[in-house]
Amino acid sequence: MKKINIAILALMGIISCSKNNEKADGYGNFEATEITISAESNGKIDFLKVEEGDLLESQTQVGLVDTLQLYLTKQQLIASKSTISSKSANVLSQKSVLAEQLKTIQLEKNRIRSMYAENAATKRQVDEIDGKVKVIEAQIKSVGTQNAPILGDLKAVDAQIDKINDQIEKSKIVNPITGTILTKYAEPGEITAFGKPLYKIANISEMTLRVFVSEIQLPQLKIGQEVTVKIDDVEQMKSYKGKISAIATQAEFTPKIIQTKEERVNLVYAVKVKVKNDGSLKIGMPAEMWIK
Repeated sequence: MKKINIAILALMGIISCSKNNEKADGYGNFEATEITISAESNGKIDFLKVEEGDLLESQTQVGLVDTLQLYLTKQQLIASKSTISSKSANVLSQKSVLAEQLKTIQLEKNRIRSMYAENAATKRQVDEIDGKVKVIEAQIKSVGTQNAPILGDLKAVDAQIDKINDQIEKSKIVNPITGTILTKYAEPGEITAFGKPLYKIANISEMTLRVFVSEIQLPQLKIGQEVTVKIDDVEQMKSYKGKISAIATQAEFTPKIIQTKEERVNLVYAVKVKVKNDGSLKIGMPAEMWIK
């Protein structure tokens, strides 16, 4: 009986040792696409509602750069546009008056020509009425020419107003993606400038594990394949389901962070694995990939 127990214990020890000696198929670190949000205008930051660790939704306004000077400039342009429009209205009213005069002269012209056809009017009367028509037509053309530069000025003012509106919109700090604030670089009341970083954000709801595998492991891998990802935990390694999203087409030398002395000359291939984050996974955290 003792011999049987000893044999069983020995067998369990062998199995345990074999499990402990198992190696992962790939080692690497978690990554996430980090986006640095920068200011698109110059001025004082009126407010910036972001704190490190906050979860922000996409297209949410989180801050504003002072727009007072832009607003005042816009009001000046609107006033200028009103003045220019009044000039155009005056020119157009003159054109309208001349158009009415032309209608009256045209009626008179038709009447005189009819009379001339019946020998009830002279050639001189016909020439005089024709001359009056040409004069009014020339005046209408002249008025239209006067209005052209005014319309050009109106278009120029409209373009400036559109530019100011664009600058006001860019003064709003709008969060572009759904994600978690990693780092905050600015505070309300500070003076910022175009291109100056305000905060860094990343979507960490799904992390990317970038691991490296040898050439002989490549036939076992394909995009979309499910694998097991493990991280260190208190008592034993914690497992996650992962899916391969990318496999490198070119080899590279084993990264220093994972290479051993024997592997320094080995070539490996980078593999990216998508993993749903339950809140435990962090950027830069080491992990293992298990194919089986």
